[in-house]
Amino acid sequence: MNAHDRRHVLTFGVGAAAAWIASPVFAQTIPADDQAQTKNLPFNLKGRFVQSGYCVGQAAPKAELWVDGTLRGYTSDAGWFYAGFDRDAGTTCTIEVRSPAGKQTAVLKIAAMTYDVQRVDGLPPQTVTPTDPDVLARIARDTALKNVAFASHTAGDAFKGGFIYPLTKYVVSGHFGNQRVLNGVPKSPHMGFDMAAPTGTPIRAPQAGLVVLAEPDMFFEGGLTLIDHGQGLISMYLHQSKVNVKKGNTVVQGQNIGQVGAKGRATGPHLCWRLKWLDRHMDPSLMVI
Repeated sequence: MNAHDRRHVLTFGVGAAAAWIASPVFAQTIPADDQAQTKNLPFNLKGRFVQSGYCVGQAAPKAELWVDGTLRGYTSDAGWFYAGFDRDAGTTCTIEVRSPAGKQTAVLKIAAMTYDVQRVDGLPPQTVTPTDPDVLARIARDTALKNVAFASHTAGDAFKGGFIYPLTKYVVSGHFGNQRVLNGVPKSPHMGFDMAAPTGTPIRAPQAGLVVLAEPDMFFEGGLTLIDHGQGLISMYLHQSKVNVKKGNTVVQGQNIGQVGAKGRATGPHLCWRLKWLDRHMDPSLMVI
């Protein structure tokens, strides 16, 4: 299965007849072209060189990391760094590390992905096109909280170990990047990987990190947790029925952080799992190794 096929397989309906499956859902092997590409790259770069993918490398400690001509941060104390490729990334990505010893550059070829259209009906109208002043005020408050959390930029490098899936058994109910049509209204692409499971199913941290947001009842997201895994790489866990961590907690890989629910803008119990690096959105399932 190659990167271009991936969006069109294993899409399941959510309901009593759906068969629960154990992770992993998708084969997480690097496409053959990417395997060949890594043989000739500096920094020992590894990852998924596709739209919504990523790369991880190691260079000089505390060096400047430039991505596509913009300073994006600094390598960790051990020299590790992360760069994400957005949903609609271009055909190449330039990685440059600058240190007192000089600079080193790698140019990656980024493969295109195909995204489907997903229609979701039956949502309360105020969750699709809000007009109520109280609702708009609540959304503004939630947005401010999220913006503070997204500004987190710890110097850690937990990402270098890859991720595990946050659920052990689930049904894939929505792929990352799909164009969303909600109650017949076209909306922005879905920036999450949806995992349907019964309410109360334990959610585990895919990797170690710092909890930068833990809110039990956001308007759109319901129970919401954000974890900073280092260098601005933040994973998100939406629609939780219960949040089991607090802002400021440090979590380890596999730790219970909450429970699956259907709070917020959701039509049934599921975990919407998201991943963001600075201003770029990635598919978190591609981080599973």
